[in-house]
Amino acid sequence: MPDYTVVSFYFPNYHPDARNQARKGQGWTEWELVKQATPRYPGHVQPKVPLWGYTDESNPADMAQKIDAAADHGIDVFLFDWYYYNDGPFLERGVEQGFMKAANCRRMQFGLMWANHDWFEIHPATTKHKPDLVYPGTVTPETFEKMTDYIIATYFKHPSCWKIDGCPVFSVYEIQTLVKSFGGIDATAKALQRFREKTKAAGFPGLHLNAVAWGISMLPGETAVKNPEQTVKQMGFDSITSYVWVHDVPLPQSPETPYKQVLEQACQAWEKSVAKYPLPYFPNVTMGWDSSPRCTQSDPWGNTGYPFTNVMGGNTPEAFKGALERVKAFLDAHPECHKTFTINCWNEWTEGSYLEPDTKNKFGYLEAVKAVFKQGQ
Repeated sequence: MPDYTVVSFYFPNYHPDARNQARKGQGWTEWELVKQATPRYPGHVQPKVPLWGYTDESNPADMAQKIDAAADHGIDVFLFDWYYYNDGPFLERGVEQGFMKAANCRRMQFGLMWANHDWFEIHPATTKHKPDLVYPGTVTPETFEKMTDYIIATYFKHPSCWKIDGCPVFSVYEIQTLVKSFGGIDATAKALQRFREKTKAAGFPGLHLNAVAWGISMLPGETAVKNPEQTVKQMGFDSITSYVWVHDVPLPQSPETPYKQVLEQACQAWEKSVAKYPLPYFPNVTMGWDSSPRCTQSDPWGNTGYPFTNVMGGNTPEAFKGALERVKAFLDAHPECHKTFTINCWNEWTEGSYLEPDTKNKFGYLEAVKAVFKQGQ
């Protein structure tokens, strides 16, 4: 068993999905935004160009390439952003058709992070009007019961499902939206307990519930949780993580805030989080931030609200390696974190945070992970 568990978030909007195609046309994926990105200020490196081309993650062969690269460079888990609304799943084919059917899927593990936020039309966003709400993040209690049955039957029983102490891991992105779905913390806790009991009835020793906690709102409609440390414990969660540095650290300098400056504040956020949460805390390392591809490219550029935000500058593979060395030292100093951390992200191409190789840095970011966490293995 490895000493550390390296978990990379995975955003599966890079395959044809029926919902997207009904709204945006046959074959649309978020690669279209990657392709049309343009430099918005002097020295701005856009568009980003994937070294492997514009792959289809729902194709098991394309996903197998990603799995091999991830496993070869020390990544243990893909934690998929996973969507399920009152009318059913969305973007699920990346994990179901791609990862779970890849010939080499046993080389690493996968988990689900229920991205239960409101889905707005920001692909691309414009400054001319507020984005339309497409899919509300709240679900009915009946939907939650149906959804959890589906999760247990479809994902938990797969041999590559990520488990902690034998318990399948399920992460929730927006605690406040989850509570809103049930009308209160007590009702939410009871629903999560039913999920736990159903998981045990399916033959597992239990369910490991992970909460994504953050303090700065980014997406339209997001609100930060008040007193999250009490809330997550009351609802029965087992661990805490963060999705991306910009949920904890502002980017005050325009157009670019230096990556190393953000890293220093992120390290402070780790220390504050491990001190205040009564649960194991899995820190996050973020590769970068540049959400300009999600903007209408003809609109004026400025720090006026997501996705029109400042950028992290200087996020070279060397700087990213430095961040990984810092998180390794943090984990060594805090055994209560179980030597587990998350990375943003395997493929947030339109937010400028990805480990997948591009034509500029090649495998540089993956080599950084390998150098810090797989050296000598």
